[in-house]
Amino acid sequence: MQVVQTVIPEVLILEPQVYGDERGFFFESFNQQKFEALTGVKADFVQDNHSKSAANVLRGLHYQIQQAQGKLVRVVAGEVFDVAVDLRRQSETFGKWVGAILSAENKRQLWVPPGFAHGFLVLKEGTEFLYKTTDYYAPQHERCIRWDDPEIGIEWPLVGAPVLSAKDQLGIDISKADVFEE
Repeated sequence: MQVVQTVIPEVLILEPQVYGDERGFFFESFNQQKFEALTGVKADFVQDNHSKSAANVLRGLHYQIQQAQGKLVRVVAGEVFDVAVDLRRQSETFGKWVGAILSAENKRQLWVPPGFAHGFLVLKEGTEFLYKTTDYYAPQHERCIRWDDPEIGIEWPLVGAPVLSAKDQLGIDISKADVFEE
């Protein structure tokens, strides 16, 4: 596995070593010891989630203000533009974002630490997305920031208007959102 730094040092892209031949491919999608050694992150994953989405679905920007979740995310079918937004008020990168293309083809993963909002835009029909999380889903602590907040200024690779859930349509601006104070 190779770790690729992003403009926000805590958000990391992980590129696995893939072994392939005429039969197909094999790669280790997660190894706790290698993950810790290469990233310096000690993460205890407690929940795995799997979603399937149509093209142009935009999910996010989600986070939990308590029971904050770190997420290790990847695509097993299709392709997404995946985004992490720093919500740690004391951070030098507060309100900044990182985006990366994750696909079944490139097999990249993104580490989104606790204290960040997360979202993604589905670029191919029938995309399947996996999340490993460091804390359990707690709907009472879940928050949503507007996907198109001009203060954040995410450059989504949109073709037309995105398809949003009712919850995501109610996302609020970062200036009004609960954020991480420590």
